[in-house]
Amino acid sequence: MDDDKPITEQAMGTITTAVEATKDAAVTAVKQVKKAAKKVTKKVAPKKTAKKAAKKTTKKAAKKSSKKAAKKAAKTSAKKAAKKASKKAAKSKKKAKKAKR
Repeated sequence: MDDDKPITEQAMGTITTAVEATKDAAVTAVKQVKKAAKKVTKKVAPKKTAKKAAKKTTKKAAKKSSKKAAKKAAKTSAKKAAKKASKKAAKSKKKAKKAKR
């Protein structure tokens, strides 16, 4: 942690990093889902309908997975930032008390 930066700025940096990591994870998840959907549709349906079905299922799955990942990352990063902020505030209180003595 950088003592020169305000807590809010540090928290925003943490959140931004988490969001970017989540975005990357969502992209890889989408790729995997697309691959799996294509395999399934090839087995189940004829070629033309398989392509259409694969597109629909992958789009839906991609949306869901990216939304879930983004929500989860935002929650965890917010919790971490709040925790860090409270720890920093407690430290500064202790320092202030020692300084008064």
